[in-house]
Amino acid sequence: MTKPKIYIDGEAGTTGLQIYQRLEQRDDIELLRIDPDKRKDTEERKRLLNEADISFLCLPDAAAVETVSLVENPNARIIDASTAHRTNPGWDYGFPELSKAHRAAIQVSKRVANPGCHASGFIASVMPLVAMGILPPDYPLTCYSLTGYTGGGKKMIAEYEDENRDNRLSSSRIYGTNLHHKHVPEMMTVCGLTSAPVFSPVVGDFPQGMATTILLHNRLLNGTPAAEEIYERLTDYYKDEYFVQVAPFGGDEPAIFANTLADTNFLRLIVCGHEAQTTVTALFDNLGKGASGAAVQNMNLMLGFDEKTGLV
Repeated sequence: MTKPKIYIDGEAGTTGLQIYQRLEQRDDIELLRIDPDKRKDTEERKRLLNEADISFLCLPDAAAVETVSLVENPNARIIDASTAHRTNPGWDYGFPELSKAHRAAIQVSKRVANPGCHASGFIASVMPLVAMGILPPDYPLTCYSLTGYTGGGKKMIAEYEDENRDNRLSSSRIYGTNLHHKHVPEMMTVCGLTSAPVFSPVVGDFPQGMATTILLHNRLLNGTPAAEEIYERLTDYYKDEYFVQVAPFGGDEPAIFANTLADTNFLRLIVCGHEAQTTVTALFDNLGKGASGAAVQNMNLMLGFDEKTGLV
């Protein structure tokens, strides 16, 4: 039986390298490799994109859009890890746990947009609450998201791992202070929101891990549910899922550590609060379920493999 051919365009970047590391030992696929001297050769890249059954695009947004135009083979399928196509209605959103319809669309899709890291945590909490009628689409959402520095790519990794680095990097760094983070349109589109969340991302002095928290006033929610009811509804929503799980109410301990699920493809929702207020935290790996792990999971679904193949 012929093995599916897989190509990673942008293998040298953080996400591309992580995808390669997750796939290199697998014997159920054939990895197509580009000669390092030709990685910017448009004709060679075009050849591989059209030869592969599935190609991962691990490129800047503009380059991803340009690269899609090189695909002429009608059977060639694309998973784009950039921001470029996440709100494009012609692309399927690569978060299969969101609904049966999402998973079914990914399985047959020719074009899958891999979710953003911060967006994955936000959407995992918010989209089900909107879908279940608990969270109004115009709710004034507030969200903060703590991530490891690997999410910033090679430049940020080098900055944090430099032995002569700025001493301030040992503390957490709040960024995106203009409140126009590139993941906000994705958050709104996928969740069906009509009001943009106030979103504050934070980088910490640790390599991998992410904790994305939404904060809710229960009196503004439909039915004014207590935090424990929100926990019960989310638990039921994700009850059949493997990679997305809901922790016991209040969490396993009275603190949440952002790097708990590093090196895994799991996402764990932790609901805390009381009758008047609720927080929901999505705990996961920014390079796992927030990037390369999710991409490989989508590839597995598209090829008809068990979606857990090659993932932990």
